[in-house]
Amino acid sequence: MNACTLLTKVVIPLATRKDVALRAGVSEATVSRVFNNVTPLRDETKQRVLQAARELQYHPNTIAQSFAKGKSGNIGVIVPYLPRVRILSTYYFSEILSGIGKQLAEQQYGLLLLFQSPDEQRNYSELFHSQKVDGCIILGSKDIPSEREQLSKLHENKYPYCLVNQTFHDEPFHSIDAEHVKGSQEAVELLLNKGYKNIAFLNGPDIYSNSQERAIGYEQALKKAGIALNKDLNFIGNYSRTSGLNIAKKLAPVLADIDAIFAANDRMAIGLMQGLRELGYQAGRDYALIGYDDSDLTTMVQPTLSSVKVPFFEMGRIAAELVLTMITSNHSNTIHKRLPVKVIERVSTQIKNV
Repeated sequence: MNACTLLTKVVIPLATRKDVALRAGVSEATVSRVFNNVTPLRDETKQRVLQAARELQYHPNTIAQSFAKGKSGNIGVIVPYLPRVRILSTYYFSEILSGIGKQLAEQQYGLLLLFQSPDEQRNYSELFHSQKVDGCIILGSKDIPSEREQLSKLHENKYPYCLVNQTFHDEPFHSIDAEHVKGSQEAVELLLNKGYKNIAFLNGPDIYSNSQERAIGYEQALKKAGIALNKDLNFIGNYSRTSGLNIAKKLAPVLADIDAIFAANDRMAIGLMQGLRELGYQAGRDYALIGYDDSDLTTMVQPTLSSVKVPFFEMGRIAAELVLTMITSNHSNTIHKRLPVKVIERVSTQIKNV
């Protein structure tokens, strides 16, 4: 026997539609009707075909199925273009995309990620005209005229779509959102209940509905506590860590008159915390601080950051589920769903020096 042993690779051919038809005693056309869910079809025949497919470990070609149905088999997910992705900017999108991806995978749909730059002309309907997608999920939409125009076209033409984390209160657009008014109010009430009264607010741009709702929650909490709104304690960033750093310079001169700060997201809160630390002020010692989103980094910074937990993963999953339902059932009623949020307290709000 030779020192070298000859290894023979055995290739097991994949079962075909013809093999399933022969095993089940039906035509190939009947096998196609079963896997494309074409009715009418006798249940006995359907079960015989499925049993034969299991025995032969046959898996239909999902791409071919999509072409047969006149579908792309893809759901488009539109996200704002992020030119320089950093760990601080990925949590919100990654959680939503993970939820979308999980739901689509379970129902054998593909995810087509579409980046949109700020100055790009919006034309969501074109995605359907070109048959690139069967439905779309839109993240980071803004309340601006061009966005409203394109969303109105989607809705009027009954295309399957859903917005995530953005609500147009005067429009019938489909959306999945969270209870941001309640979450913001409870965040500020946490500070008030600890004795903090002069509470600054760092919000994002009001072209986003969640910015508007966070402002409402902040104001409602103060009003309920009998505290007059002081606009001088309100600051606007753009939801980035850098904007938090920049606001720290503006806030530092009046920090002696501030007990606590509510930031509309964790990225701005962390930037603010870092900027004030460079100026000699420590969160949890010189002022209390609470963020929003409850991203992974809340437990990685020092002191750990109190925040409001938003179920982004579940929001993405439900959005995908709804879009797929629209595709299969031609559902046309307006869908608007809100998910609950929860305040998570950590060290940044636990020390009271007022």
